[in-house]
Amino acid sequence: MLMLVQVYGVNAMKKTAVCKWMKRFSEGRGSGTEEERSGRPTTSKTEENIANVGQIVREIRRLTVKSIAEQGNIGRETVRKILTEDLDMRKVCAKVVPKELTEKQKQRRVSSY
Repeated sequence: MLMLVQVYGVNAMKKTAVCKWMKRFSEGRGSGTEEERSGRPTTSKTEENIANVGQIVREIRRLTVKSIAEQGNIGRETVRKILTEDLDMRKVCAKVVPKELTEKQKQRRVSSY
């Protein structure tokens, strides 16, 4: 262990982590990667929730992320990721709008003039 500290300095693994990995390898686990953990799976970002958030935003554009999360019964961070990553939207003057218009939206704007 002392040689690791000499070579890697403060970036060396702690003794407890080394012992844990040694135990895993001695039990026959060939990979050092983490195994599947029990707990609540991340199921908030589903196609249904993405469509639901998109519909809520299209109906009323002047909503906060918090109010969208409450209406959709989804976490705020998940709603923010859905808006920015999946729906490709950003906030402009208290309205959430698409970064780029779709062809259908462009045609609707042209026909409305």
